[in-house]
Amino acid sequence: MRIVVALGGNAISRRGEEISVENQRRNIRDACSSLAEIAGAHELVITHGNGPQVGLLALQNAAYTEGSLYPLDTLGAQTQGLIGYLIEIELRNTLPDRKKLTTVLTLVEVDPTDSAFQHPTKFVGPVYTPQQARSLALGRGWTFAMDGELPRRVVPSPRPERVIQIDSVKRLLSAGHVVVCTGGGGIPVSRDEDGILSGVEAVVDKDASSAVLGREIGAQALVLATDADAVHVDWGTPNDKRIAVIGAEALDTMEFPAGSMGPKVEAATAFVRSSGHEAYIGRLQDVSAMLEGSRGTRVVPGDAPAQLV
Repeated sequence: MRIVVALGGNAISRRGEEISVENQRRNIRDACSSLAEIAGAHELVITHGNGPQVGLLALQNAAYTEGSLYPLDTLGAQTQGLIGYLIEIELRNTLPDRKKLTTVLTLVEVDPTDSAFQHPTKFVGPVYTPQQARSLALGRGWTFAMDGELPRRVVPSPRPERVIQIDSVKRLLSAGHVVVCTGGGGIPVSRDEDGILSGVEAVVDKDASSAVLGREIGAQALVLATDADAVHVDWGTPNDKRIAVIGAEALDTMEFPAGSMGPKVEAATAFVRSSGHEAYIGRLQDVSAMLEGSRGTRVVPGDAPAQLV
């Protein structure tokens, strides 16, 4: 199969962990055993989040007072290079006999009139204490929302319209490459009435972009890897159940938090509807079991009711 695997930014830099190169490299190295297993049997495209990383760069950026700040699109480009490099080198070391592995700097086009610019929802950076968040909101003009029990910065996350480098990704896959692309949801750009592209101040959700990418390259499966084992109903209560299988139409009627499982559910249903193929949500280390149907959540075409376990 041709498979898109979307790695969460928090899987690369884990929640509460120092955002150091050493920690990220170790986490990616851990992930590469699962990625190598997929690459050995399927055509593989790897996408990744960048929330913690772009948030760190924004903090470093804000500390520079001698010139204008770098906008979020340029910070997204920096994180694509950093994380793409780390994934590529660790995966090359895991697959020493497979030389065809390419990272693509990827632009994603968005609508500059998207309502997301008036309603920031995308988490970036670390969590803060309430006092730190209030200080940064006053001093930097940042917007915050609760991520669990602590506040975290949120920025606009417009809907991806298309991935600019689709043709390049297709050609690389046809030539036998494992491809790393659409990092951080892609570098957000918009097109003016003359067709001129320019960057925009936003971070695109990587799951939404992965769904668009998967549809456009003809992927047979989309795997949304997260730190949760699956999509659950009644999460954290005595009635907690894992959704093993569910139809996209049925899943779309259910509500999930916008800052956590919500974007993955939306991306999964969008991919299944547009492609007619299946999507999977769960832990990366369970990916083989997810494809076999014994772990995670499998989203299928149609309106089949949830099978709970």
